[in-house]
Amino acid sequence: MSAQSTPSELRKRSPSSSPSGRSQKDRSLDSTRQLKPSYRPNNALRMTAIRVVVAGLLGFFGLRAAQKWGRSEVPDAYALCSPEGKIFTVDEANPEVECMVIHGSHFSDVGSLADIRLRWTAIPVRFIQSGAVVVPGISDSHVHILEYGATIQLPLEGPKSVKETVQVVRNYILSDPDVRHNKSTFVEGWGWDHTQWLLEQWPTSEDLENDPVVRGRPIVLQSKDGHAIWVSKKILDDIEFIPEEIEGGTIFRDSNGNPTGVFMDSAQSLVNAPEPTHDQMEKRFGLAVRDAHKVGLTALHDAGFNPRSLAFFKKQAEEDKLPIRVYGMTYFNESAEYWGNSVEKVIGAGNNRLSARSVKIFADGALRSGGAALYEPYSDNPETRGFLRIDPELLNKVIPRFLRDGWQVNVHAIGDRANGVVLDAFEAALKDANDMARFGDLGIIASIQPTHAISDMWFGEDRLGPERVKGLYAFRSIIDHGGRIALGSDFPVEDMNPLAGFYAAITRLSPDGKSPHGPGGWFPEQRMTRQEALKGMTLDPAYASFSDDQLGTITPGKRADYVVLSKDIMTIPAGKLLETKVLATVIDGRPVYGKI
Repeated sequence: MSAQSTPSELRKRSPSSSPSGRSQKDRSLDSTRQLKPSYRPNNALRMTAIRVVVAGLLGFFGLRAAQKWGRSEVPDAYALCSPEGKIFTVDEANPEVECMVIHGSHFSDVGSLADIRLRWTAIPVRFIQSGAVVVPGISDSHVHILEYGATIQLPLEGPKSVKETVQVVRNYILSDPDVRHNKSTFVEGWGWDHTQWLLEQWPTSEDLENDPVVRGRPIVLQSKDGHAIWVSKKILDDIEFIPEEIEGGTIFRDSNGNPTGVFMDSAQSLVNAPEPTHDQMEKRFGLAVRDAHKVGLTALHDAGFNPRSLAFFKKQAEEDKLPIRVYGMTYFNESAEYWGNSVEKVIGAGNNRLSARSVKIFADGALRSGGAALYEPYSDNPETRGFLRIDPELLNKVIPRFLRDGWQVNVHAIGDRANGVVLDAFEAALKDANDMARFGDLGIIASIQPTHAISDMWFGEDRLGPERVKGLYAFRSIIDHGGRIALGSDFPVEDMNPLAGFYAAITRLSPDGKSPHGPGGWFPEQRMTRQEALKGMTLDPAYASFSDDQLGTITPGKRADYVVLSKDIMTIPAGKLLETKVLATVIDGRPVYGKI
C-alpha cells in the first residue's frame, strides 16, 4: 500500500472453522432453547407453544409507569418495547422493531406492538422512556482489560510536561501510606504522551531522580500507546544485561551511549516488573468491568493474554465469575517455541462468557512513538522508517501453522510496510492489488480504533507527509473494497466509551468539533455511516469472535445482550452523541448496569 494503513490489527479466521466456529448441531440445540410465543388458534403460523400463565394482558400499557426492574427482579420472560419503535436490531431482515421478547437468556421474538400483543398473551411488558433506543450488546474488539484496571491507580494522561508528569507520580506516592513509607514498593502508571507535552521530548530516568520523593524507587510508567515504557534509575540498575541493540525495539541512549530509561516495543521485554497477584488481578478486572458496564459494553476482546492472565480468566470462568463476555488473544512471543499445536483452545467456557482461540502477533510498533514500519522514511524524522518487530520469514512460517492448527490469527500492523508484509503472509497462507482491496479479497477483518484517528490526525501529516497521510485510518476505502470492520477503543490507550468511537467514525472530528481540515472532518470521504458504525460495534465483532450465531443482533434464538441508550444515536445531531447516557446494560436478559 502506498499510504499508511488503517487498522491497528488485522485478523483472519481459521479457514477450517465455520463462520460461527460452531457446528450446525450446536446451532439447532440453541434454537430450541427459546420460549416460543403462545399463538392464537387463527394464526396461520400456528406452532406448538409453551404458555406462560399469568393474568392475561395485565398492565400491558399500565406497566409503563411501574418501578423498573433491577437484576434480581427481572422475570424469566418479559417484553421490552419502544414507544417510537426504536429498537435497532442490526438484523437486515428486520432492522427496526417496536418490541422484543426475552425468555431466560435468549431473545424469543421481535415485532410490532400489535404482533407481540397477538402472539403473547401473558407476559409482563416494559416500555423504554420516550426518546431512548435499544441496540444489541456492544462489543469492544480491541482492549487490554487488566491493564485498564492497573491504570486507574496512577493515570498519567493530561500533564503537559515531563515535570508535571513526575509531579503526578509524586502525589500518588504521598497519597498512599504503604507506598510512601516503603521505597521498595513497585510503582506502575500508564498514559504519558510526549506528543502532548508543550515541549515534545522523550523523558529520562533522571527526570524521576530529580524529585526527592520519587527518587530511588522502582517505577515503570507505560506510554499512552503502550509501545514504550519510562523507568526509574532503580529499574535500570536492576536489569542484568542491556544489549547494544534489540531486534524489533529501541533502547534510548544519551550522547555517551548510556540508556536513558525509555524502552520501545520489543525492548520493553528487558524490564522485569513483578507479576500481579491473583487478588490484584481480580481487583483490576472488577474495576474494568464496572466501567465497561457503565458505558454499555457487554463483550471485550482482550488483545494480548499472557500465560498468567489467560490462567486468571480461565479460573474466573470455571468459578462462574465472569460478569462480561471475554474473547482472548494469546500473545505470540517470536523468540519462544511455537505453541499452536500444544495449547488447548477455550471456547464458550463459563456459560459462554470466555473464549480464547486466537493468537496475537506484533508486526511493528505505533505511529505516535515512531515505531510503525513504513516503506519510506518518516517525514518528520528522515533517519528512520520505523521497524518490523518480527522477521517476515517467521511471519510466513507461523501464520499458516496457526491456521492449520485451528487458531484465528490476529496481527498488529500500523505502518504501510507492516500491512503489506502481513497481507502478503496471509495471501501466501491462504493460497488464493491494492492493499485496501486485499482486505476484502482475502476475507481479512480490519480491527480499527476510530478514536485513534482523531488523536493521530493532529500529527499524522507531520509524520507521513501530505500523500501518505491520505490512507491513515482509511475506513471507507476498506469497506468499499468489501472488507469487514470491527470497531474497538484499545482502552486504556483511548476512551473506553464506545460512543466516543461511534462519534469519531462518523465525523472524524475531535469531541469539540475540530479537525486539521476544519469542521467538516479530517478526510471526511473516509467516514463511516451510522449504520456501518453500529454494525462495527455489534455484529462485526461477534463475527470476528466466532459468535455471530449467538451475539451481535437482536434476533430470536440469540443471547439477550442489549443496551438501552438515552438518545437516538442514529438520528440526533452528531454534536449531541457524546451527551448520550447508558440507561441499562443487559447480558443474558438481566441488567448488569441500570434498570429496565
